[in-house]
Amino acid sequence: MTEFEELVDTHYKPLYRFAYSLAKNPDGASDLVQQTFCIWAQKGHQLEDRSKAKTWLFTTLFREHLAIARRQKKYSDDDIGEIEYQLPVHEEDGGRKLDAERAVNMLSQLDETFRAPLTLFYLQQHSYKEIAAILEIPIGTVMSRISRGKKQLKGKMKDADTVNQTKKIVSINTEQFKNHG
Repeated sequence: MTEFEELVDTHYKPLYRFAYSLAKNPDGASDLVQQTFCIWAQKGHQLEDRSKAKTWLFTTLFREHLAIARRQKKYSDDDIGEIEYQLPVHEEDGGRKLDAERAVNMLSQLDETFRAPLTLFYLQQHSYKEIAAILEIPIGTVMSRISRGKKQLKGKMKDADTVNQTKKIVSINTEQFKNHG
């Protein structure tokens, strides 16, 4: 197995999970990971300390995501308000059990400022130091963003639970009204 194949085998899944948290769709995530490995194929030989390949890959992926986001923002001609009616409606299951899918869904609703550090820390198990290197921000900022992001995530989950409880009550009351009416 070549060094490149080993690198792909070792880092593909964690890179894909991080890319998915940023891109919010499988195609975008796959494109980001593929572009990251293409850049490695072109420039990876420049990295003298191979033990830093993981951080290099995650940093490169994040930079590519930012570049794509800038291009999309620059060339986007649709206002979300004009096309909102076309978006699929997603309703939560109403269950109170916190599962991974729900947490990731809620995480994807956070601003990228907080989503990226939370994803790298909790889903990819990077250290604060590694996250600081990947995102190119001070370690104190990483810690602050993780803390603030957790608070926002908890708030969103609490709000979603409140909305779901209200929907259940309305549904029960409507059903009772139909049965007694």
